Amino acid sequence: MSYQHLTTFERARIETLQKIGYSMRKISDELRRSPSTISRELRRNTVVTQEYRSEIAQDIAHKRRLACRPDGKWSPELARIIQEKLDQTWSPEQIVNRLFFETLSFKTLYRWLYQGFLERNVHVLRHKGKRQKPKETRGRFNIGTTIQKRPKDSKTRNIWSLGTRYGRFEPWKSKGCMATFIERKTRWYIVFKMPNRTAASMESAIKSLHTLLPSGALKTATVDRGKEFACYSRIEADLPRIYFADAYSSWQRGSNENALRLINRRPRKCLNWKTAHEAFQHELLHLD
Repeated sequence: MSYQHLTTFERARIETLQKIGYSMRKISDELRRSPSTISRELRRNTVVTQEYRSEIAQDIAHKRRLACRPDGKWSPELARIIQEKLDQTWSPEQIVNRLFFETLSFKTLYRWLYQGFLERNVHVLRHKGKRQKPKETRGRFNIGTTIQKRPKDSKTRNIWSLGTRYGRFEPWKSKGCMATFIERKTRWYIVFKMPNRTAASMESAIKSLHTLLPSGALKTATVDRGKEFACYSRIEADLPRIYFADAYSSWQRGSNENALRLINRRPRKCLNWKTAHEAFQHELLHLD
């Protein structure tokens, strides 16, 4: 039988039975408690200069229980470190597994957020539901090598996913955009600004990336069927092989579609909590 603390009602009965002359053993029989429990209660919770009083005993016991509780893991210095990473858009799970592995739980960080011990930033928490996207107006084309013909081992290394991004507000009114590139194994992400979404601008961005990387680091690429990739034949002449995802199948390029919310210096669960920058540098050191 598990131990239970004496209640306020039981302490009141102890006070009453003691006043009418009951012995400790008889009190324990009345309360169906161990005689040692009654003895310990009278010894620990009686003021020396007074008789046993249930109200005073309850207050003494309550203060003793509060004093024996652990201080907990929260501290101003720990909160400062966690808040710094939250402001850098790290999630609680990323913070714990990168900085406090096996010493903190990410659920503890969420609890501190909701209790007000940390400044809540909704942008670092998980988002549910689908995001609305602007209507596609740039047109598509159906030529080029389909993703279905991509080698089965394309998840190994040096395989890139390419895409484009609008400005954040009223993207349909903006001509400028970004060419986005992500290496699929390490999730390393890089962006080039483009003046417009033409094939010529995309070709220039791809060649800029090829110039930036060591030889052999850019072998194949997966893209959608937006018209900015109509330059694929000129790219394939000198640079990587281009594979096209199926129409309206952004999930086939999930790495690129999701990477905008992640940056290269945030630890990733899929990389065993390494950052994309660390993983990519490791791959560059082991190029064939």
